[in-house]
Amino acid sequence: MTWRWRYENANGGEVTDGPLPRELFPSQADAESWLGENWRDLLENGVEKVDLLEEDRVEYAGMSLRAE
Repeated sequence: MTWRWRYENANGGEVTDGPLPRELFPSQADAESWLGENWRDLLENGVEKVDLLEEDRVEYAGMSLRAE
């Protein structure tokens, strides 16, 4: 199984253009650690929210990259 992030803009639309990394991870923990190190770069490239997917199954969706 592989894990990956899907990137969303403020309106919930998927962000597919630009220099965004398309990493695949062997575990949920690896994916979450990567996000903890890279969320600022994602924000700078127009990503506002992320979804975590295991293969095609959504583990969680709509997680904001901005502090509440």
